[in-house]
Amino acid sequence: MSRSPGNAKIPTHLGVAASCISLPTLKPPPWPTVLAFLAQRMPAVSSREWTQRFADGLVLSEDGQGLALDTPYQGGARIYYYRELANEQEVPFEESVLYQDDHLVVADKPHFLPVTPGGRYVQQCLLVRLQRKLNMPQLAPLHRIDRETAGLVLFAVNPAERGAYHALFSGREMHKTYEAIAPANSALSWPHTRRSRLVEHPTEFYRMVEAEVGSASNSETVIRVLEQRGPWARYELSPISGKRHQLRVHMNALGLPIVGDQLYPTVLHGPDETEDFAEPLRLLAKAIAFTDPVSGQARRFESTRQLEWPAQS
Repeated sequence: MSRSPGNAKIPTHLGVAASCISLPTLKPPPWPTVLAFLAQRMPAVSSREWTQRFADGLVLSEDGQGLALDTPYQGGARIYYYRELANEQEVPFEESVLYQDDHLVVADKPHFLPVTPGGRYVQQCLLVRLQRKLNMPQLAPLHRIDRETAGLVLFAVNPAERGAYHALFSGREMHKTYEAIAPANSALSWPHTRRSRLVEHPTEFYRMVEAEVGSASNSETVIRVLEQRGPWARYELSPISGKRHQLRVHMNALGLPIVGDQLYPTVLHGPDETEDFAEPLRLLAKAIAFTDPVSGQARRFESTRQLEWPAQS
């Protein structure tokens, strides 16, 4: 199973860290070479592509040396390789850096850009862009927001300090505020608090659903109305918990699906479909506030981005 390497001898390549895989210990080994193993175990990459990666020095031993095409298979050994995509779609929007010191980088992410490599995106993600732009291969995200969501993302500069910042998220000491545009609703009283139990959709792994009424809640969002324009309203969303797709599911459950949402209430655009960038999700990670665990200073950052109102019919 591939995982992050955590090996100082393995460099990044074009801003992307190598993946690590341990070779199974089998006797006799069913693969004569490492190349034969990779070609069989990871058929999504063709034998021709694996051969080229070996030739380009993109498959490494644990000591950081490039492996030859005829390197014998050895059970228990760890090897490292770099993910590449032949025709990766470019995300035509730019991130910005709002703050940078010896401990933190605060980025303002555009819609459609994922935070970390995954699936259809390797080079086109916020982490890789920043590692290359700032010449900081050690940069690591402290949290994530959805690819479709714009706004603030925090990164640790020093890997040794990452745990201290992570503790703020797990201890709910990071106070995050989002903004969203969705249908207006004067029937609900504001502010409104939504609590529910969020679970993975039984057949669609990329969606979340609310469990039956009566289930113990594991998510909570406080929602306020900031302004209204015709049939639409701009809302302030304050998540108390941090479940996947929490804000999108909670708003949809109130009959207020966020404008541009391609997953809720129904799937309009699957995660593996080519992006057209025509209709961004109107959800913005607007502000974040906390006490810095390293410096002890009170911190507050705010996105410079604004959500675009939909046309009024």
